[in-house]
Amino acid sequence: MHLDLPGGLVVRGFTPPLRLADFRLAAFDMDSTLINIECIDEIAAAVNLKAEVAAITEATMRGEIADFKESLLRRVALLKGVDERFLHEIWAHRLQLNPGVEAFVAALREAGLKTLLVSGGFTFFSDRVARRLAMDYTRANQLEIVDGKLTGRVLPQDWGVICDGEEKRRTLLMHCEALGIAPAQAIAVGDGSNDLPMMGVAGLSIAFHAKPAVRAGAMLAINEGGMDAALAVLGQG
Repeated sequence: MHLDLPGGLVVRGFTPPLRLADFRLAAFDMDSTLINIECIDEIAAAVNLKAEVAAITEATMRGEIADFKESLLRRVALLKGVDERFLHEIWAHRLQLNPGVEAFVAALREAGLKTLLVSGGFTFFSDRVARRLAMDYTRANQLEIVDGKLTGRVLPQDWGVICDGEEKRRTLLMHCEALGIAPAQAIAVGDGSNDLPMMGVAGLSIAFHAKPAVRAGAMLAINEGGMDAALAVLGQG
């Protein structure tokens, strides 16, 4: 079934409303999904490389660069020498939550769902965003910072080095297992090609102002307005 609903909503594969109470976990991408920017592009602006880095980011999110790990490492390497203070400035002055995000996450939390921020971005921002939204779990990449400057490298963590599409999928499934639920009881929200693996295993996939390939593969696409528009097809009963 394909429905074009008011407010830029496109529904595929189900008849609304779904019961929000049937879901137990919601996983979210961060950059350009929960927040209004691509953090790596904003960091690159500090060394006058925003256009170059943003072009790689855009091609990666469209799926034109298949290897997300290689793409991210290439972009991070260009950030070598950036002062850590620029990260704080981006958080304070450039980063904003996207419209409807706070209302949507609050509605999920009120309905008893756990929330997961799983990002190909960086822990400096994801930890802060997760705290602001009172989210339960996070996973993202950790920039190496030595003597107050970025080294151009990403640090390994106990789960691996790069949170790419496969790691997003694995993380969603890991939390489903820990909660004792089926993937069908999870929601996945994203905008780029590296979100497709986790969206593909979730019971409800939501594309938010997403790239064409992601919109085409999602069960629900929000093409206009805020993220809380999803509540129009998610009944509370």
